[in-house]
Amino acid sequence: MDDLTTAAIRAQSDSATAARTALDSLPWLVASLEDDRAHGRFDAWGRSTVIDENIGAAVISPALFDELHRRAGMRAQWPVGNAGLLHCYGYLLSLVETPYGLKRDRWVTTALAEACALTPDAFLPWREDATLLDRAGTAASEILHSASSSRTATVDGRHTRVGVTREQGPAALVYAVAAASETTPLLITMFPVADAGVVLTEFASTPRLRWNAV
Repeated sequence: MDDLTTAAIRAQSDSATAARTALDSLPWLVASLEDDRAHGRFDAWGRSTVIDENIGAAVISPALFDELHRRAGMRAQWPVGNAGLLHCYGYLLSLVETPYGLKRDRWVTTALAEACALTPDAFLPWREDATLLDRAGTAASEILHSASSSRTATVDGRHTRVGVTREQGPAALVYAVAAASETTPLLITMFPVADAGVVLTEFASTPRLRWNAV
């Protein structure tokens, strides 16, 4: 964890050199990006902005945004990029405080894993058995397609879907948005929520893109 924090501090400097150095200081992250790129895992994810809707500010620097997409083999125009890349790896290197804490907390603490009924270390990013994106994508897809409760909505002709692991109380939430009308929703994000019932009610009553989806 200390190495991750040190890298995140370094990545706050908005320079290409700082971004490269930050990533290179975490060999497991470099290896994860290479493995995910080779296996096409980013394709399962939609588009997201790094401008957080709760605070109205970017959660990572433009330089880190560019370097992450370069290593993932994708073109992106700040501030909109691949949701899987940003919500998994970009969030790991964010030190921007939001009303819900640090973005990386979902991966390095146990709340999300436990809400998914997985082992406490299920989403630790430095595990060697599979990349974080691989593990998160697998868990998110399972929740989305077999959730005990889910809701769908159409926003500007695009299908959106939210799934939770339980209908009331603490739960894991997964959100997906179609890139265009009549296409299958792509993963956007997953995180723990304190009360799934409140989230589901608000989702159904106010159709809009949310959780930084674009």
